[in-house]
Amino acid sequence: MSGNNLKFYIDGKWVDPVEPRTLDVIDPATEEPCGQISLGSAADVDKAVAAARAAFDSYAETSREERLDLLNRIIEIYKSRIGDLGEAISSEMGAPLVFAKKVQAPSGLAHIKTAARVLQSYEFEEMQGSTLMRREPVGVVGMITPWNWPQNQITCKVAPALAAGCTMVLKPSEVAPLDAIIFAEILDEAGVPAGVFNLVNGDGPTVGEAMSAHPDIDMMSFTGSTRGGVAVAKGSADTVKRVTQELGGKSANILLDDADIARSVKGGVFVCAGNAGQSCNAPTRMLVPMDRMAEAIEAAQSAAGKIAVGDPRDEGTTMGPLASGMQFDKVQGLIEKGVEEGAELVAGGPGRPDGLDKGYYVRPTVFANVSNDMTIAREEIFGPVLSIIGYSDEDEAVAIANDTPYGLSGYVSSADPQRAAKVARRLRTGNVHINGAMPDLSAAFGGYKQSGNGREWGAHGFEEFLEVKAIFGADAA
Repeated sequence: MSGNNLKFYIDGKWVDPVEPRTLDVIDPATEEPCGQISLGSAADVDKAVAAARAAFDSYAETSREERLDLLNRIIEIYKSRIGDLGEAISSEMGAPLVFAKKVQAPSGLAHIKTAARVLQSYEFEEMQGSTLMRREPVGVVGMITPWNWPQNQITCKVAPALAAGCTMVLKPSEVAPLDAIIFAEILDEAGVPAGVFNLVNGDGPTVGEAMSAHPDIDMMSFTGSTRGGVAVAKGSADTVKRVTQELGGKSANILLDDADIARSVKGGVFVCAGNAGQSCNAPTRMLVPMDRMAEAIEAAQSAAGKIAVGDPRDEGTTMGPLASGMQFDKVQGLIEKGVEEGAELVAGGPGRPDGLDKGYYVRPTVFANVSNDMTIAREEIFGPVLSIIGYSDEDEAVAIANDTPYGLSGYVSSADPQRAAKVARRLRTGNVHINGAMPDLSAAFGGYKQSGNGREWGAHGFEEFLEVKAIFGADAA
């Protein structure tokens, strides 16, 4: 691991924390330490913010070409370290190594490339009659990122912020911080100007709160739980800073009555259990016609049985452990709650999979005949747990899908794509996938309701880091 693990990256240098305080990073497959980091304090945040504030004026004035050159250098160095990033991600949060190297780490590269493409053609100024409409960098951005898709979430904030001309302070999750240290090394090697990017490790109640309340941070960009997002918003309120949040989800997967049920159920189970179910947009509520419930159960049982749970370093593993002991305990408790509330357990259940007595492994679990008022249908479980809910007609399916405090993503399957699109328009969610369509990184990603506000990815995510200024009478200037 990197020799910079116990340091922070502030003002273009690796520096020691103001007060030494360490934390072991736990490999969830072994429950043993795989690294160690320092935990920051409000004093470390002050140093990082001061560096970002001092760097802002000059970096905000850099040209499009200078920023493009910087992003392109980052892209080339990132490519050379994808293997290191994948190794770190697998060790710290349990993703299968093949998945970490081929999906998790490359997702970050894709976001940096997207930011460069947006910057290449973005119009920062346009005349509107006699008024000049100008978009300028928002300022110093505080970023708090989660452990489930660490590089994906870091890069979809850092890359557009760099492209927009902002400076920033990043606090990655203390559960999975090692890949962020490698990312800081990449930016340092690429020649990001001193103070433009700063990294302080730490926990939410200390470093996160200090960032949210800091008067010299202009914007907070947060990805994580809805509870955490509320805390960031409250902490930011006194300084009236901009807050964007990408929070939890309880996404519905509607299988319409003309869908290929067996195929759609199989795909839905695999997507739900992908990344061990630790994705905010996972399709965790599967809605099927009531008269097709038996068919759906059979297909779900078959699919769940094909998920290979095991050591992330084994090539045949398709699902590793959950990321932490806290997450393991939460998921086990919610599985037990599903049994207690009378949902029909058709695959998996409480406890570890057979043969795995160490590590935060859980059994891919499917409940059927779930009602939408059960705890497992209301709460974000963040594990490989699927609830199958029956519906009588299309209107009821839409009503059930929308009956949730969340609104991040949705899924619709139908033999008729136009019918699926019509249903998709009725869902109160920020994204909808039709017939298993993959995400589009140039589109907007974010949610309605308690799934957050603001958008990431593509041009919409880029614009979150810009302020809009109207200059009247500019035609005479």
